[in-house]
Amino acid sequence: MTARLPPKAKRFYEKALTQAERREFPVALEVEGVDQEIAVLRLRLRTALKHRPEDLQLMLRGVVMLVQALAAKYRLPKADQDAICDAVASEIEGEAWPRDGANEQHG
Repeated sequence: MTARLPPKAKRFYEKALTQAERREFPVALEVEGVDQEIAVLRLRLRTALKHRPEDLQLMLRGVVMLVQALAAKYRLPKADQDAICDAVASEIEGEAWPRDGANEQHG
């Protein structure tokens, strides 16, 4: 069963998503409630990672929003939210700027 959005909500999401995300959005709508928001946040974070991997602040904001949505769904305590944010942020930071210099060219 496909979820139906009210016209205002549909317009909001159409403006907020890229063309590629809009193509994937019907699949995200197959779940209801906070799951829809989590699906949208995951799409947006994936797009940001692909097109703006150097924008660490954007990634961190996306992670925080995603964790907040997950916290609302699963009623996570603040300590768990912070731990998830820290773990994901460390992973993103490590991908963007490898700490061990493995991606540096040596000449």
